[in-house]
Amino acid sequence: MTVSGNQKRRMRSASRLYAVQALFQMESSGQTPEAVKREFLDFRFGAEIAEGEEMLDGDIALFDSILREAVNWQARIDQMTDRALVAKWPIARIDPTLRALFRAAGAEFVSTDTPPKVIIVEYVEVAVAFYPEGREPKFVNAVLDHMAREARPEAF
Repeated sequence: MTVSGNQKRRMRSASRLYAVQALFQMESSGQTPEAVKREFLDFRFGAEIAEGEEMLDGDIALFDSILREAVNWQARIDQMTDRALVAKWPIARIDPTLRALFRAAGAEFVSTDTPPKVIIVEYVEVAVAFYPEGREPKFVNAVLDHMAREARPEAF
């Protein structure tokens, strides 16, 4: 089966959303990255969520890479996030969903050649999925812009 460019983009977007959910689950449950990855691959990628309605398939390689690199680079990513946040709000005090989102995006900033602007747009869309009515997407945009400039100053 041939996958169109638009379908590839949707699969990559879905993988980013799934990675944020998986990182959140790892932090809240204490499960290992491998256990969470297996659960997502077995039960979420392309799963039926309602009669005739399915979750999107994801880009497994991207999902795996984000999880692996978020764990490998967590200390650096958390430090970059802390520097992007107000002094009174270190990463440990922010919403765990946002923490997972910053770790997933940070993993892409430090370990891929994906343009920072693409990463920012993608994760702002993830924020919209979690917080459709809130101010969080604008907050995410600002924090990710700061993180991107620190991680890849040559891209700006």
